[in-house]
Amino acid sequence: MPWVVLFIAGLLEAGWAVCLKYSRGFTVLWPSIGFVAFMLGSLFLLGVALRSLPLGTAYAAWTGIGAVGTVVFGILLLGESADLRRLACIGLILAGILGLKLVSPG
Repeated sequence: MPWVVLFIAGLLEAGWAVCLKYSRGFTVLWPSIGFVAFMLGSLFLLGVALRSLPLGTAYAAWTGIGAVGTVVFGILLLGESADLRRLACIGLILAGILGLKLVSPG
């Protein structure tokens, strides 16, 4: 269960990154509000996951999930590059997250 909570926290991290982009430097209201809401939710759930997972493992996985999610949202919402080399690098991040999951308690 802590890994599910951590995964959701990572998705919320990607959500606040997307809101940050759409807020245009906090000059657009609703994305700015979304940024704060997603960030608070993400940090709260990270804290919940840290009750059971080691700090280094949870933080690395959280940032990795957020990074991968942000790239996916960037491709889908913002027309960013889906170049094969870029996707291969994202695959390496996913492999690292999976490796952490396999060797960590929880």
